[in-house]
Amino acid sequence: MGLLLSPGPSFVTALWAVWRAGGVAVPLSATHTAPELTHALRTAAPEATVVERDPGAETIAAAACGAWLGRRIDFTVFSRAAAAAPTAPDGDDAGDGDPGAANAGDDPAVMLFTSGTTGKPKGVVLSHAGVEATLNALHEAWRWQKDDRLLHALPLYHTHGLIVALLGALWAGASIRFAAFDAPATWDLLAEASVFMAVPTMYVRLLEAFSTTTQERRAGWAAGARGVRLFTSGSAALPATILAAFAEATGQTILERYGMTEIGMALSNPYDGPRIAGSVGTPLPGVQVDIVDDSGHPAVDGQAGELRVRSPQLFVGYHGDPTGTAASYDDAGRFRTGDTGVRSTDGYIRLLGRTSVDILKSGGYKLSALEIEDILRGHPAIADVAVIGVPDPVWGDCVTACVVPRSDADAPTLDDLRAFAREALAPYKLPRALRVLAALPRNAMGKVQKSLLK
Repeated sequence: MGLLLSPGPSFVTALWAVWRAGGVAVPLSATHTAPELTHALRTAAPEATVVERDPGAETIAAAACGAWLGRRIDFTVFSRAAAAAPTAPDGDDAGDGDPGAANAGDDPAVMLFTSGTTGKPKGVVLSHAGVEATLNALHEAWRWQKDDRLLHALPLYHTHGLIVALLGALWAGASIRFAAFDAPATWDLLAEASVFMAVPTMYVRLLEAFSTTTQERRAGWAAGARGVRLFTSGSAALPATILAAFAEATGQTILERYGMTEIGMALSNPYDGPRIAGSVGTPLPGVQVDIVDDSGHPAVDGQAGELRVRSPQLFVGYHGDPTGTAASYDDAGRFRTGDTGVRSTDGYIRLLGRTSVDILKSGGYKLSALEIEDILRGHPAIADVAVIGVPDPVWGDCVTACVVPRSDADAPTLDDLRAFAREALAPYKLPRALRVLAALPRNAMGKVQKSLLK
């Protein structure tokens, strides 16, 4: 069953109804274009799609349905205003409130789509047992409580907003305040929240609003933020500069973690204990994370390699793609994440980026684009930056900085960037080319789409 609904009670009601009926939920996004939605419908082939009574949602649903192999989808219009938040039933029928009552264990629960940063989004099928394993691990690691109040400003068609945030709160019996993200309004609402989850771009926008408002308002916002027991960041790398700036503004250290649609949540900085900038922490309960070199052998501490994961959270498979599913595992039954990382002697893991787009091979060296970006982001004239490798006959990958200048500053030159970064980066890591852009292409979760930049 497709769900083309805004975050809120209607979505939760429809999700529970699909599971109670023994179905598989396929959350969709009205912010996607008709071709993007058509791809999702072609992949998932839902028997029906529930659509919110909203002109935009209805229009894009109709356009996508008309393009979907000429096949008509019977979709039901569902009014957000007509739905009330689900409540736990009382008395002898209390067990009927279990959203998994009509499903169990390895039955498929939901199909989510990968972010599409390196290719067409794939339909990832997750089981009820896999989702439950994710929730149990996060509840133990992050101390979810029944009296928590989650401020929810994430989309619900990705694992971050749906499973980590929404289901994380509901699993604990906590309350949820849905709010479309707006930086000043979010600052105001933090005074009522105990948990807030976001992507790095959202923290950047919060800090921009913080720096441009009045001193009195900053003091009020900071006081409200200090009452939040947990700030988390995920879906993209959190720059160390943003973590430090947020801590300076609020006294709060954001907890960074690591997961994927296919593996659930694998790593997290500790709830109690040091949260290290640039690190995604240690394995969550029940999760095994290995780092292997190019030959598939275990990497030693300090040596970069691919992260491979074994966990009860792992996905069922890519829908309609058994070959791709099988290829995503190694001979030891571990999922190949495609992410490169390094483990320190204290067990913390630092990500170097996606092997396919963030690990550059230039002049015989392997470089991390994330490391170079983190340094360049400190340049006073740069508002945003992404580093890519452009094919070059001499260097292999030509280290290319794609920068968005600050509105009140002149765009930096390549010589400026190289001079600025020279003290922090080895000569072979310095950018060899520069592209100045008005904005970086990002998906809904804030990830830079580097394939488009290339």
